[in-house]
Amino acid sequence: MKGCPVPNEGNVDRIIRIIIGVVLILLSVFAQINPTLKVIFIIIGVIALITGLTGFCLAYKLLGISTRK
Repeated sequence: MKGCPVPNEGNVDRIIRIIIGVVLILLSVFAQINPTLKVIFIIIGVIALITGLTGFCLAYKLLGISTRK
């Protein structure tokens, strides 16, 4: 399909990103931390979760990196 990004993350990379994303989002919701830190955790968590679920990382693409086999 034209316009669809080609996945550039391997399975281990994707699993790690999904776990990190979920943990950061849960921390931001349940932990008693600074509101600014909560926002940062949510942003990083959502990005990690989306890249893990889609298998595509824009930073990897820009740097010419691929962990996909």
